[in-house]
Amino acid sequence: MNIAVLKETLPGERRVALVPETGKKLIQLGYAVSLEAGAGEAAGFTDEAYTAVGVTIARDPAAMAGAADLVFKVNAPTFGGDRDEVAWMRPGSIYLGSLMPLRNLEAARALAARKVSAFATDAIPRTTRAQSMDTLSSMNNIIGYKGVLLAAAELPRYFPMLMTAAGMVPPARVFVIGAAVAGLQAIATARRLGSNVFATDVRPEVKEQIESVGAKYVGIELSQDASAGGGYAKELSAEDQARQRELLAKQCAEVDVVITTALIGGIFAPRLIGAGIVKAMRPGSVIADLAADGGGNCELSRPGETVRMHGVTILAPLNLPATMPTHASLLFARNLYNFMQAFTAEKAFKLDLADDIQDGTLITHEGEVRHVRTREALAKAGA
Repeated sequence: MNIAVLKETLPGERRVALVPETGKKLIQLGYAVSLEAGAGEAAGFTDEAYTAVGVTIARDPAAMAGAADLVFKVNAPTFGGDRDEVAWMRPGSIYLGSLMPLRNLEAARALAARKVSAFATDAIPRTTRAQSMDTLSSMNNIIGYKGVLLAAAELPRYFPMLMTAAGMVPPARVFVIGAAVAGLQAIATARRLGSNVFATDVRPEVKEQIESVGAKYVGIELSQDASAGGGYAKELSAEDQARQRELLAKQCAEVDVVITTALIGGIFAPRLIGAGIVKAMRPGSVIADLAADGGGNCELSRPGETVRMHGVTILAPLNLPATMPTHASLLFARNLYNFMQAFTAEKAFKLDLADDIQDGTLITHEGEVRHVRTREALAKAGA
């Protein structure tokens, strides 16, 4: 079977879905692997590094994708316009990569219309068996890490406590909102930088995880369960939202840095920090809104920009994994390889809808959108 790996073309995107390490391993599994010329250069992987392990470099991406049984990408394939990656794929072929179908409804619809079987690795079930295939978790680790570094660079004070000849400097106080993968990594990184860290999550079962990476847990007692399963949270009741706002207002007023990572269902960002909370924060404080890709947790965030309001610096970076393309590509590519290895038999990929991982990840198949939440969202949007 033939695998084609396309170059990423979104502005600012520097990742690639295949690295030489995984190219070599896929060839050893029995696949013929082709890569669009220059696809790995922005991540630090030259065409020569790929050819050295047996990957073919293709100058005509449309022809390459059209001859492929499987197409790999980091971001959802483009459709329409001068670069119609969906149209390049032949009916019956397989797409493997991130898709974020609830954010990219039209891409899901285009893939279904083209009769491409599309696996979204951001929809991998949160199970022990599937963990090594989960691109969303791999990328969220980077988001949590890099987000804290950006906040530290903007903060007009030290993160750690310092003893100097001029006297002692106290450590910064950091408040992390949301304790899924990005939040836990943010806590760990802020602790490694020497700050005092406090964290909250609407899922009380993560208290132990928060404390295990060095933060003090702060939370409210909810009137109803906020866990949506799979490590995700669901929207709170009006009563619980009001109590949560009180907690957030108190904590934000007492710290130097606020890191927000909260997403509902891992997709869309609830608005948690209003303008009033920002106005009450200490002058010189920093908010790093790491949920900006999902719309942002702060009312004053401007996704993709850094703004200063009421004496507070508000960061809302987009696509942070692309700012660390070498390791982001390595981890993403390993996730895809692990998926392929799990479902390869006799040198071919085996489609198995009875398997819980494939069943939960397959968004489109045989001309239909089979992913329930995506199908419902398309119906609601009138698509």
